[in-house]
Amino acid sequence: MANLINEIVSGVVESVVKELLGKSHGRTASKRKKRQAKAATRSATTGRFTRKTTSKAAKPARKQTSRRRTTASRSKQRSR
Repeated sequence: MANLINEIVSGVVESVVKELLGKSHGRTASKRKKRQAKAATRSATTGRFTRKTTSKAAKPARKQTSRRRTTASRSKQRSR
């Protein structure tokens, strides 16, 4: 009798463990994937896909103009 109960319990435990550890066959939420550009280029060093960079014409540096101090900042310096 004890042998029969032991066999039933071990069978149930095995099936539960198998169900828990086994792969689930239910539907999983779809994962987002990045879309590649039509003409994707691979990097020579890493092998990953890289974006094509379009070089814009460099803007010339702005001319530096001296800004006059405000009266408040001048009075602060005077009080030191």
